[in-house]
Amino acid sequence: MMQREGGRMRGIYEKIPGSGIWWIRYTDASGRLRREKAGTKSAAILLYRKRKQEALEGCKLPERLRRRVVLFREIADDALEYSRLHKRSYRQDCYRMARLIGWFGNLPADSVTPEKIEQRFSEQHWAPATINRCRALLSLAYRLAIRNGKVRENPARLVPHRLEDNARLRFLDKKEEACLRVKVRELYPEHEPEFDLALYTGMRRGEQYGLCWEDVDFERRLFTIPRSKNGTMRSVPLNATALHALVELHAGNGSSELVCGGAKSPRHWFEPAARAAGLTDFTWHCLRHTFASRLVMAGVDIRTVAELLGHKTLAMTMRYAHLAPDHQRAAVEKLERTDTRTDTSAETVIGYLQ
Repeated sequence: MMQREGGRMRGIYEKIPGSGIWWIRYTDASGRLRREKAGTKSAAILLYRKRKQEALEGCKLPERLRRRVVLFREIADDALEYSRLHKRSYRQDCYRMARLIGWFGNLPADSVTPEKIEQRFSEQHWAPATINRCRALLSLAYRLAIRNGKVRENPARLVPHRLEDNARLRFLDKKEEACLRVKVRELYPEHEPEFDLALYTGMRRGEQYGLCWEDVDFERRLFTIPRSKNGTMRSVPLNATALHALVELHAGNGSSELVCGGAKSPRHWFEPAARAAGLTDFTWHCLRHTFASRLVMAGVDIRTVAELLGHKTLAMTMRYAHLAPDHQRAAVEKLERTDTRTDTSAETVIGYLQ
């Protein structure tokens, strides 16, 4: 028989009076006070009796009942704090995490499955790289949560990595550069030194707009990037055009500690200028491609290009290798010096074709 207090049954109650949803309150075998949602009143009575009997028999509750419910929003906040302290991409992570919280924020973190993640990704018209960045951020949130004992599994690990097309190369030819420069001078003349600095140093956008004057050495004609994308420091030499661009930027932004005066991005002026010049499928990062492509076409070896770009391995830089056909041809031509069996002179080949 259940005891009553003032006409009410002890241990069961409606959390919201009149809702019809009943809860139970009891003390488990370890003496800890617990509450559980039961549903109907009759279900609450049965569950209460069951839990009291388990407590008398010294039974331990299932693990899922002993664990605190952790919402995805909580592990997302932990991941953003980690990103703020340890990652250069914190601002981008905030933007991506806002989308993830919109999807999963009020769900228990351990209820987010690979299927739910994949479904959300499939609903977006995103490039593979964008999906991969969000997947990596999700995985970080769950790895930290596992380390902190908040969840047991990482569902993002089972979401397949998208294949990214890193072979895309878009760079300015001389005619396009002339058209773009005309529009920059016409519409945003004060920003032409920023354009030249990017075109003649190959800096990443974040590197250029985070560059401080204290890292520029005018006397030695170089600047230092204390921490590049791959986490290492590198020095970049300045040619005459890049040096002149820095002199002009210093005349305009010398009072700021940042070379580009504290601007976060060139998008507000560069994208309109590119459209006005009639350039399609062209972004600021394409200036970096232009820098690298012109070096290779001028005969600079791939390893030197990799050092100037700040690539940690040669794999990324090898995308530009096909732009040096003359040097590749010169390399294979060297084999003819040791092979006297075949006459491959131009006259012989032409005669054969005729």
